[in-house]
Parts: sequence; structure tokens; C-alpha cells
Amino acid sequence: MSLRILLAAGGTGGHVYPAIAIADAIRMRRPDADIRFAGTRNHMEWQAVPKAGYPIHAVTVSGMIRRLTWRNLSFPFKLMLGMAQSAKLVWGFRPHAVIACGGYVAGPVGWMGAKVGVPLFVQEQNSYPGVTNRMLAKHARVVYTAFADAAVHLSAREIRMTGNPVRGHLSTPSKTEAYARFGFDTGRRTLLVMGGSGGAKTLNDALREALPALHDTAGLNLVWPCGPRYYETIRRDTDVNRYPHLRLVPYLDDIAPAYAAADLVVSRAGAGTIAELTTLAKPMILVPSPNVAGDHQRHNAESVAHAGAAELLTDAECVHELAPTVLRLLDDPYTLNRMADAARALGRPDAAATIAEDILDRISA
Repeated sequence: MSLRILLAAGGTGGHVYPAIAIADAIRMRRPDADIRFAGTRNHMEWQAVPKAGYPIHAVTVSGMIRRLTWRNLSFPFKLMLGMAQSAKLVWGFRPHAVIACGGYVAGPVGWMGAKVGVPLFVQEQNSYPGVTNRMLAKHARVVYTAFADAAVHLSAREIRMTGNPVRGHLSTPSKTEAYARFGFDTGRRTLLVMGGSGGAKTLNDALREALPALHDTAGLNLVWPCGPRYYETIRRDTDVNRYPHLRLVPYLDDIAPAYAAADLVVSRAGAGTIAELTTLAKPMILVPSPNVAGDHQRHNAESVAHAGAAELLTDAECVHELAPTVLRLLDDPYTLNRMADAARALGRPDAAATIAEDILDRISA
């Protein structure tokens, strides 16, 4: 009888990609395993999971909007439908384990699995856990975390700090190969500025303001994935031809060459991005988004900055402070090396394998 594993994750790449990484690690150890996902239609998991080679089952669920709005009237009906779909999926598939990696869809699937006696495992990416994982933690056999701070907010029988699973294709080319791919001058240092898959207006505004200082005065190569919704406006309003060492793109399907080229990275403080940057030992400037649940990006950034691997800029500071902060760090090789060492110490490149092995050991015991 083959091993059956059900993973639930949804909404953002920060939940979905760690779940895929765990699934890949389980499949490496148990090629015979039947691994399936639960997700929500019209969210990114509906494309990302099948692309990774796994079937996905629809569960209808949404969160409460934290203000008075008529859309909250549909919440109890969606919740009941999601619970019914979760029950049907769990009873029909009869998994040996349910792995919840966050997002609203993980709530009904994880709860239903635990209620019928299926071992539940939770993977929490952030320093401040989301509401779904906080709810599920008390039902879980183990909660796997990436930040020590997360344990304070979780009521769980066992918590293991394993780090965040990262994408298996994260291995990077050499710096020489990366420079060649971008057509960069090898005599120039490189700055990568990224705001996540959708881009970030604050980071885009800050880099537009800083372009003359960073490109012309400091002589930097610049990689700028600005986000698909901002790309045409920025390209129209920025004289790209005036900046020959700038690579403005909507999105980078393959981030590895950009990571390899970068001497310093400016980024939002999503847990997945931080996991990748620490795994690759990249010095970073983190600008937490103020528009996320529980202000979790600020908690993430503070944890990394406290460890010495990052400098933190608030959203309000970013436009005026980005260029001075970048130039100060790039002119201080000692500090950059110290930040890289601190990032390396935080990185957990084997997180997916560690989680997969622990789950397989527990459900076969």
C-alpha cells in the first residue's frame, strides 16, 4: 500500500513554495508516495502546484475582511462549503499525514485531518505566525518553524526550529556566468532590488529616486524586477537607455542568476525570500511591507537584523534612505562580509529534507 500525503497551502508563494519543497523532499525519499495538495481556485497554488507535478484539489475558503463590508456575509457559507470539501477529500484520500503550510485553505483541511485522527504537521514560515497556523498548532504532532520568536505565539505539543524549505532549483551559477547572462561589466558591483512577485511600489519609487546616485555616481550594475503591474509605467517614465547598466524586468522566472550576481540585495521581508537569501549568504537591506497580516514582515526583518544579517528600513524611510544605506554598506567590505557570515549562520539549506525525514519517521514508527 503506497504512502499517501496531503499538503494544504495557499494564497501566496510564501506558503505554497515551502509546501512544494517539502513534497519534493518526501518524493525523493519515497518515490512511491501518492502526494496531493489542497488549494483554492484563482490563487497562485492553482498554477504552481500542477506545474511542480502534483495534483491539487479545490477547497473553497476565504478569510474575514477586517472591516465592515458586505463581502463578509459570504464568509460562513464559504467556511461550511470548505469544511464539507475538506471532509470529502480527507475521507476519500485517507492520507497517512496532513501537512499544513499556511494560508486560509490549510485551516479546514488541517482541522478535519486532525479530527479524524490523521497525524497533522504544521510548517510556519514567519516570525509571527499567521492566524491559521496558530489555530492548527494545538492539534499538530509537530510545528516546524524558521524563527525562534515564533514559538512564543504557538500552543503546540512540540516545536522544532528547522528553517524554511527553499526551492530545489535555488542552486546558483558562478558570478562570472551570472554577469555574462545580464551582460554586465565585471568591474562594477551589483545591486538587486526586488519587491516580490507582484513588485512593491515603495521599493520602485525609492529606486527611481536613487537611480542617478546608484548607477551614475556609484557605478553599480542594477537588477530591478519591478513587478508586472508596474513595469509599463516605469519603463515609460524612466529613460532606460540612459542607464546602460540597469536591467529593468517585470519579473524574473529564474532568480538564481540575479542572486549570484548581487553583492547586496534590497527586498521586502517575506519569509521565503529571507530563507533564500540566508541560504545563499547574501547581505540584505529589508524593507518590511506594512500591509500584511499581523505585521509579520516587520517581525521577520527584526529577527534577521538582530542576528546581524540585514539592515532594516521602514517603508516610510525607504525612498529617502535607500541610496545612502546602499552606498554606506557597499563602501564597507568588512560589514558586508560580517552580514554574509551572519546570513550563512541563519540559513538552513536542508530544511525541506529535515522536515520530510522527521515526518516520515514519525508516521512509520
